[in-house]
Amino acid sequence: MFETLKPQPADKIIALMDQFRADPRTGKVDLGVGVYKNAEGHTPVMRAARAAGQRLLQAETTKTYTALAGDPAFHAAMADLVLGAGYTTDRLAALATVGGTGAVRQGLELLKRARPGLRVWVSDPTWPNHLSILQEMGIEALPYRYFDAESKAVALDAMLADLGGAQAGDVVLLHGCCHNPTGANLNLPEWQAVAEVLARTGAVPLIDLAYQGFGDGLDADAAATRLLARHLPEVLIAASCSKNFGIYRERTGILLALAANTATRDLVQANLTTLNRLAYSFPPDHGARLVTTILTTPDLRADWEAELEAVRAGMIGLRQALAAELAALSHSNRFGFIAQHRGMFSRLGASPEQVERMRAEHGIYMVGDSRINIAGLNAESVPLLARAMIEVGA
Repeated sequence: MFETLKPQPADKIIALMDQFRADPRTGKVDLGVGVYKNAEGHTPVMRAARAAGQRLLQAETTKTYTALAGDPAFHAAMADLVLGAGYTTDRLAALATVGGTGAVRQGLELLKRARPGLRVWVSDPTWPNHLSILQEMGIEALPYRYFDAESKAVALDAMLADLGGAQAGDVVLLHGCCHNPTGANLNLPEWQAVAEVLARTGAVPLIDLAYQGFGDGLDADAAATRLLARHLPEVLIAASCSKNFGIYRERTGILLALAANTATRDLVQANLTTLNRLAYSFPPDHGARLVTTILTTPDLRADWEAELEAVRAGMIGLRQALAAELAALSHSNRFGFIAQHRGMFSRLGASPEQVERMRAEHGIYMVGDSRINIAGLNAESVPLLARAMIEVGA
């Protein structure tokens, strides 16, 4: 029967990684894959994660299953991290998931159960897997304008105008911080305007919070999510622990669902638990216990926050260095947006042809839409990228 299967397109980023590995040139630069890397090009185990793992190894007495929805201690620790002190527990349902992607998928499964014929508004552009998941699930995706190609900033008026066309029962997929792929983010007053549109239309936000702590800090990066949680009766949040805890391969994520009241919360929780049961029964637990241990142990949490802050500051420093190098070479400030963007990514505005030239002529690899991973740079490669951009006319 397998001969009836349809060929699947290769993942563009995975294909780019393969091409990079096969390139024999020294001095090549990988800015494609969306994984944090230090100045040596290595994705390290964070100090607190290593220490938490050692403590778990000594203290753990069983590997039996946890709850279908995951460990309640993990739910509580992550809800506190994302929603802050004083969040309303009587409205909150939670589900441990297989990474942040699993949280997005389970959130959409829940929404599809609640509303057959679901429509989801998605930023243009967005993380490509958002669109792939929606297509695979048979959910209608509607674009809303987000990125202004000239200013390289959020096209707020256009975004609000498009979202004003949403209907009650529609879902709006939002990037909580560090927009992927553009790096352009709304400020808090702009998020307030988004909240008002959602309240007026009755659309429900699904917030993909994949990079908390990578932008302006842990609390600042959660501020938009907290604002929406305060102002709207129903909110879903898909949070990833891969980046800010550096535990990519542990596949640790959580779906938080705020309901209008306690009775509805209980209904949501029962459906979430069933979704895990149907997909993979019990969620992975080791990464969740690492996160819980870090967040609930004062010395580990302090060390984690310090290392995460160093990671964040390092990426901002690289942004500033690249913008300064480009300003010097171009004798203009037209690349100043790079220093203003936040998170791992920025979209440079280069054409696919210019991107290909940078790869072929300079050994610099980035996604075809000119999205770069800022964390793929270091002091030596910043001037290489800047010169390549100027030489190809980006």
